[in-house]
Amino acid sequence: MSRYEGIPAGRVMSVDALRGFDMFWIIGGSAVAEAICAFSGSPFAQGFARQFRHPEFLGFTALDVVFPLFLYVVGVSLSFSLSRRLSSGDSRRDIMVHVIKRTFVLYFLGMVMEAGRIDALGGLRYTGVLHRIAACYFLTSLIAVNTRIRGQAIWTAVLVVGYWLAMTLIPVPGHGAGVFTPEGNLSGYVDRLFLPGVLYRGVYDNEGILSTFPAVATTMLGVLSGHWLRSAALPARKAAGLCAGGASCLVLGLVWGTVFPVNKLMWTSSFVFVTGGISMLLLALFYWLIDVRGYRSWAFPFVVIGMNAIAIYFIQNVFDFGRIVLVFTHEFIDGFGMLRPLFWAVSLLAVKWLFVYILYRRRMFIKI
Repeated sequence: MSRYEGIPAGRVMSVDALRGFDMFWIIGGSAVAEAICAFSGSPFAQGFARQFRHPEFLGFTALDVVFPLFLYVVGVSLSFSLSRRLSSGDSRRDIMVHVIKRTFVLYFLGMVMEAGRIDALGGLRYTGVLHRIAACYFLTSLIAVNTRIRGQAIWTAVLVVGYWLAMTLIPVPGHGAGVFTPEGNLSGYVDRLFLPGVLYRGVYDNEGILSTFPAVATTMLGVLSGHWLRSAALPARKAAGLCAGGASCLVLGLVWGTVFPVNKLMWTSSFVFVTGGISMLLLALFYWLIDVRGYRSWAFPFVVIGMNAIAIYFIQNVFDFGRIVLVFTHEFIDGFGMLRPLFWAVSLLAVKWLFVYILYRRRMFIKI
């Protein structure tokens, strides 16, 4: 029996694999990489380990790509799902009703996660990762359902240019205009004014109000990429087109970054294009290997994660998988000595993967 048997027909396997590759780092891949670097102890390894940590504010690391890559894949998937529903005769009203329901579910799950962190944060936080995914999913759907490709491209440009102009030209009391510090940037100021509850960073929030709009642009880049994948172009040409688009976005983002820093916490317009370009290049690679060349076996572990990505993200935040690891390893784990942190990280990742594998084998694909 094929290991891929039972997956719904019509899915682009590379999209599921890329989603799983992205979630792999969130559920433990980055912890394993850091543990390997710590065990090595070399200066190169220590420098490499910093790529698996977010900067305090300014700066850019590989880990900063993870969240925008997920939003980008949300956009790619949205392009396929919306076109499928429209072609099957669903009305735009029915589609938006479905979108609103799913948005509320995502936001509710985000609040459940934040409620579990009240003691650590000192109060309830009304924003977070799932909250931002919900907002981006809703706003992107609203644009995609009511506009054609050209209109979607225009909206993407409006979002990034408008955000850049606002962040650069609107003065913040006591700081002035175009100040890109934690206290002085406009996005943080808006969070302090209008965001209820606890701010994750005190003076601004990681997933605040104003910075959600360029995050929608990140998701829109995924929608536009999805349109290209759905086109009648030859598969090899699709991969080449994604490469060209990704390289162009990356160059644009780096150039823009000279005047508007590439920054995740403010989700700057340059950050949108740098991470969007990297995301397109990764999709091109996955699509070419899996869907064009037919090399699928290597991607199976990622597909398993990708088919239940939101589910494992939520569950790992409300359930301690470490308890399962301790049940099986408590009698001998200390014997690993200096390798203990690495063994723990690998074991924890393995338990989470086995959980989603069980769901996969039972054909339980939880669509949150």
